[in-house]
Amino acid sequence: MAPTVLTLLADGFEEIEATAPIDLLRRADAEVTVASCSDSYDLTGRSNITLRADTLLSKISDPLTFDLLVLPGGPAVFDLRKRPEIIDLTRSFADSGKPIGAICAAPLLLLDAGVISSDSTCTAHGSTSNELANLQPNQAVIQNGKIITSRGAGTAVEFGLALIKELFGTDKESEIRSSIHADI
Repeated sequence: MAPTVLTLLADGFEEIEATAPIDLLRRADAEVTVASCSDSYDLTGRSNITLRADTLLSKISDPLTFDLLVLPGGPAVFDLRKRPEIIDLTRSFADSGKPIGAICAAPLLLLDAGVISSDSTCTAHGSTSNELANLQPNQAVIQNGKIITSRGAGTAVEFGLALIKELFGTDKESEIRSSIHADI
């Protein structure tokens, strides 16, 4: 059975940070479900690109049946930080030992959930450095155990490839990397 991925979207998501990992994971044959964190299937990103979610998060009876949680960044993160159900879901994923990928400002959701601490080694958008004291701004992707963080839109492909490596292993990651000419 193919690994399953839950990707959360809310209005204001960063389009590249959402679509690059979704595309790459689907190329690797993961079953990716894009879930809207609102009551609308149509979500508009920070650059006014509208995507249609596969489902509403509220319609997923047990999100922990998924193998991986992906949290794109963008201004949406600051609204999601105010939602206890999103913080609880993030914490539950980590507590279950399942991998979580967070890019750009989304590592702040990991911080709020207690999955990482303010001095954990991670990477994220530079604007988060006031809350993430040990931010490594010169690394595209950092993996600590089951937590995978990435800097932002410019690192979204490397982020997606790291998620593939976590779910499928090095051979599949190399195959997808080669197929999109990211092996140069």
